[in-house]
Amino acid sequence: MNAKEAKKKVMHVFGGTVLTSGIITRNWKFILVLVLLTFLYISNRYSASEKMARIETLQRELKDAKYESVTTSAKLVGVSREIKIKELVEKNGLDIDFTKEPVYKLEK
Repeated sequence: MNAKEAKKKVMHVFGGTVLTSGIITRNWKFILVLVLLTFLYISNRYSASEKMARIETLQRELKDAKYESVTTSAKLVGVSREIKIKELVEKNGLDIDFTKEPVYKLEK
């Protein structure tokens, strides 16, 4: 292919005559379907990308919430120990007596 033929093909495409040639006019429905499928593919990929980013954000938030729950639970266990409660009662000067007998459950 020489330079003249290449220039002629480029001018054929960019000049607009390719749109009026028989190949394009005969297959315009197929080309339209291809363009629509391309748009659907792009929009689907964009939507999936957004959803994946949202999932990652939610997973990070869930992980943080789990860590916070474990921390709060550990603090609650520390505060609710019997020795800690006795210290708080004595510190605040409350007149509360603790049982010497172990706790037991009543069954039905």
